Amino acid sequence: MDAGTFSRLIEPRGSARLQLGDGRWHQISPKYIWVQLISSGALLLIVVVAVVVLTVALGQMWALIPGGILGLILIATLIVMPRQARALGYRLREDDLVFRRGILWQRIVAVPYGRMQLVDITHGPLDRGFGIAQLKLVTAAAATGVTIPGLEQQTAELLRDRLIEVAETRRTGL
Repeated sequence: MDAGTFSRLIEPRGSARLQLGDGRWHQISPKYIWVQLISSGALLLIVVVAVVVLTVALGQMWALIPGGILGLILIATLIVMPRQARALGYRLREDDLVFRRGILWQRIVAVPYGRMQLVDITHGPLDRGFGIAQLKLVTAAAATGVTIPGLEQQTAELLRDRLIEVAETRRTGL
């Protein structure tokens, strides 16, 4: 399941970080970064072209302000994207799946196997081109729904099948 993923998960270094003892962190594919860079880069290109057309061809100098702000936000997104992607990970434990994301604003969600209602695989055109998918876990509580992006297609299918199998055995005891 870890073929073609990052070599290690980037974790916060502070003493206040949450330590999870059992299991092993699995990561996403580096191809996810390329998909995100292409998507954000295309949006940045559209913004630049729109600002150039508005300012040069139509003489609308006001377009430089919102275009510049949006451009800076997109450039910051492009710079932070690789580090963000390396902070994504999931862990299969005995009773639940734990998903984590983020360095500064951390989110760690544990989804009990017995509470999973739907396990869904989705992928857009760029995802299909790079051979990756995202796995979505849905529970009755909206706050515990998890989407794991950037999984290799085969890994997503194996994980889906395993989660469904484990969820069925856990649900029977309810």
